[in-house]
Amino acid sequence: MQNFNYGSLFLAVDATAILLAVIVAIVFAIAGGLIGWFLKNNSFKKKQGDIKEVTDKMLDDAREESRKIKKEAILEAKEQELKLRNDFERESKEKRAEFQRIENRLNQKEESLDKKEELLLKRNEETTRQQNVLKQKETELDKKLTDIGEQHDKMIAEFEKIAQLSKEEAKAQLIENILDDARRDAAGMVKNIEAEAKEEGERKAKEIVSLAIQKCSSEQATEITVSVVPLPSDDMKARIIGREGRNIRTLENATGIELIIDDTPQVVIVSGFDPVRREVAKIALEKLIQDGRIHPARIEETVEKVKKELEQQIKEAGESAMFECGIFGLHPEIIKTLGRLKFRTSYGQNVLKHSIEVSRLAGLMATELGVDVNLAKRAGLLHDLGKAVDFEIEGTHMQIGGDIAKKYKENHLVVNAILAHHGDVEPKTIEAILVQAADSISGARPGARRETTTNYVKRLQKLEEISSSFKGVEKCYAIQAGREVRVMVKPEQIDDAQTLFLAKDIAKKIEQEMEYPGQIKVNVIREWRATEYAK
Repeated sequence: MQNFNYGSLFLAVDATAILLAVIVAIVFAIAGGLIGWFLKNNSFKKKQGDIKEVTDKMLDDAREESRKIKKEAILEAKEQELKLRNDFERESKEKRAEFQRIENRLNQKEESLDKKEELLLKRNEETTRQQNVLKQKETELDKKLTDIGEQHDKMIAEFEKIAQLSKEEAKAQLIENILDDARRDAAGMVKNIEAEAKEEGERKAKEIVSLAIQKCSSEQATEITVSVVPLPSDDMKARIIGREGRNIRTLENATGIELIIDDTPQVVIVSGFDPVRREVAKIALEKLIQDGRIHPARIEETVEKVKKELEQQIKEAGESAMFECGIFGLHPEIIKTLGRLKFRTSYGQNVLKHSIEVSRLAGLMATELGVDVNLAKRAGLLHDLGKAVDFEIEGTHMQIGGDIAKKYKENHLVVNAILAHHGDVEPKTIEAILVQAADSISGARPGARRETTTNYVKRLQKLEEISSSFKGVEKCYAIQAGREVRVMVKPEQIDDAQTLFLAKDIAKKIEQEMEYPGQIKVNVIREWRATEYAK
């Protein structure tokens, strides 16, 4: 029995221990759960704080980005507005300019219409005046018819008075009266016919003499005023003339030279008193013939190109003359001006060759006298420098040449020799006197100069100068050996109605200021061109 109790006690102790262990386990589990829950709760709160902080930051970034986007949008809108405003102002300015051009054209047309209306009014007045004159003549005719009727009545009365005469006597008296009247009328008619014949004869005589003088002048000037351009075939003549003459007209207007296309086989004659313009026309025509493309635009392009090439030739001619005379150190502009003398003549003598000749003669004499050879040759080469531009600048060629030499820092002794080579200025050196002598020797040698040719060229230059003196004239050319002058006007300044008055004014001034054989034809040409580019 005692043994049983010890066993039950051991069983009770074991059960209590197990229960305590379970309770402890439960307590630990609950404590662990509480600790876990507590830890979990604290982590959530921490994460919640982090999330709020991140959210606040994202909101701040979003607000900042929104402000930036808004600011950029405002700037872009302002730029767009400024661009639109500039485009609008530019288009408005262009429209205003276009409207102004249209208004100017309308004003020009209105002025032209006013002038035409004025001309029509004048014509109407002239017509009215002529009608009045006709009415007056009709009145006079009616009066004469009335007088004739009265005379007829008187004659009837006379017939009635002499009716008592025999038939033969009345007839004889009537015939005698008629014959007397006829003789008086015939005498008056013969006198008028003789006067008219005399006047017509004098006019015809003057015209014949003038034409003879003109032909003589043309023949004497032909040698230095025409160039001949050979053609590959006669078919080329039609291409040079062009449709309705537009090609030949464009070439003549661009160069100021007349083209003579006649029955001479495979030849075109280039005529003009200005050798530079004639050379430009000749070279341009040769290039066009070689190229084969002959039309107005190509002609103008070729002429401009040839002018530039000729400028280079002029420069080379000046350099060649300088080296030929053994002179160095000339200013480039003086060399260029010197080269232009290649296309200048004085009394039929080429001025550049004359200048080289004077330089050599002066140098030879300076060598014999033992003075400055270089100075003498330099002054001799430059003594006629002013003749290269004397038709463009007022003054004598000595003064013009001296001014050019001064401008480009030439030696003052050379300037004095240029000014003194015709005795207008006192020579300061022996070299200047030698230049005078050399100039006289070169010009006086047999066949060096021809007076008539220079006078002819001066007359043509005077003709172009008079034609260019009027307002609105763009350029003018004397052609046909001085029998015709072509005047190109600026279309924006001279209208069609004014061209007629301009031609009359030019012709009147030529009559007043020039002496010339025969008559001079004045052609005023007005051409309007509109150019636009497709882009």
